[in-house]
Amino acid sequence: MIFEKDGTTPKSNVASLVFREHEGSYLVGMIAASKSKTGVIGFLGGMDIGLIHRFNKGYEEGAKSVNPNIKLITNYVGVTDGAWNNPGKGKELALAQIEKGADVIFTAAGNSGLGAFDAVEQYGKNPQGEANKFVIGVDSNQNAVKPGFVLTSMVKRVDNAVYDVVKEVLGGKFEGGFHVFGLDKDGVAYAMDDNNKPLIPQDVITKVEEARGKIVAGKIKVTDAMAQ
Repeated sequence: MIFEKDGTTPKSNVASLVFREHEGSYLVGMIAASKSKTGVIGFLGGMDIGLIHRFNKGYEEGAKSVNPNIKLITNYVGVTDGAWNNPGKGKELALAQIEKGADVIFTAAGNSGLGAFDAVEQYGKNPQGEANKFVIGVDSNQNAVKPGFVLTSMVKRVDNAVYDVVKEVLGGKFEGGFHVFGLDKDGVAYAMDDNNKPLIPQDVITKVEEARGKIVAGKIKVTDAMAQ
């Protein structure tokens, strides 16, 4: 048995683990809009491709559900594979977004996104000890990369996805092909831990959890930019 994350193949012995990144991105978009003081947020993508559009669109829709007038600034690092490994360029773009008013930046740019972490840290903290600008991590829980400057992370729960497929194998029910993991299967989520818990008020978490339930129930339809 082979697992292929974020891809597909016709081979019958391969489980292609596909994630609904747009659903998790919607939730962190809500958190970003709730935290923003300027009404401007940023998105830093690696390459200008369909998969990254999925993150961006979900983020935008979640943010606008909180503040319909919020402004989103979007930039992509590059057009080649090097776009995923250029933190210097990532920092340059993040700083430019901050100069245009963005105070929360969601990054889906691989190692290039680490530049955005450096950018928000550069703006320091206010007299109350809270960061002036925030970044949102991606894929794994990056809250501890720069504690206090990371608002949350949109995580892909690959562990849950693999566990789910292994259970199918052990139960003699394995089928190759698409295995899709969204909020309904805890395939995507927003990360909460001791690093960011003080940054997000409980009333915001309550609203985000309500939205999560509505997405799972089909009452909120988050646009999948790859399906357009």
